[in-house]
Amino acid sequence: MTQEHWSALLSVAEAKKADQGFMALPDGRALTLYVASGGATLSIARVQTVKVEGALVHARTNKGEHYVVALEDIYCGSVDTPMGATAKRAGFL
Repeated sequence: MTQEHWSALLSVAEAKKADQGFMALPDGRALTLYVASGGATLSIARVQTVKVEGALVHARTNKGEHYVVALEDIYCGSVDTPMGATAKRAGFL
């Protein structure tokens, strides 16, 4: 993932500065990061705070897990919809 892609992901997630250089997502929002390296894949779900430190990304989940992965190995990220929000339906209303 490029720095531009990473910044766009955090913008969509509405992440704000938090303590110790981390960016925190608002309540009800979470990220899922998709990582691949050497033919192996990993999904990191329910990420609440993230921090880029050089070429590394620190990701902390709502369960207290702390992952450290290479930014270049992250190929995609998704933002969970806040709880209670309704999804827009396709078509005209």
